[in-house]
Amino acid sequence: MTEDRKYHHGNLKRDFVDAARILLERDGVHGLSLRKCAERVGVSHTAPKNHFGNMAGLLTAVVTEGYAELAQKMRSEAEDRNQRRAHALQAYIAFAQENPALYDLMFSRDRLISDDPNLMKQIGTCFVILSDCATDLGWHGGSADAQNGKGQIALWSLVHGYAQLVTAGRFKKENMQGWSILDILPNGSAD
Repeated sequence: MTEDRKYHHGNLKRDFVDAARILLERDGVHGLSLRKCAERVGVSHTAPKNHFGNMAGLLTAVVTEGYAELAQKMRSEAEDRNQRRAHALQAYIAFAQENPALYDLMFSRDRLISDDPNLMKQIGTCFVILSDCATDLGWHGGSADAQNGKGQIALWSLVHGYAQLVTAGRFKKENMQGWSILDILPNGSAD
């Protein structure tokens, strides 16, 4: 092993996450391994274990970063909730389209350390944005708390399902093409 491979200077943890993301999008989660990340970074195949422990640790770091990016993309400073909602929903779909393998991995809990505090924090940030978007939808009856709870479930289910179908290329019928997530919201709630 050369001296360059033995002694890596810089942010090795960051390099592993970057390598994992490249490999994830190129080869899918099944083509990703600690060894391949180490090879891509140019260090010993045991080096990733020092930073992440195992594959679940590395995937959790990748997914945590994914949720942080998703939240950043969904965040809007618009004062009007309908504008924030429209922005967040379109950003959610765009993120899924731009990062299909990462997006799928983000919802594959069996591969992650699901109780990781950093991961939970980033998921929570995304949920706060979706909760804001679901407020005052007017889709459901009941108390204000029940309306908001049902709205959160309905909106998240709608945008997540739509993103899954778009990334899978399922809208092939002529009468399904050319529509966005905003075009299918009930009651014109993104107007």
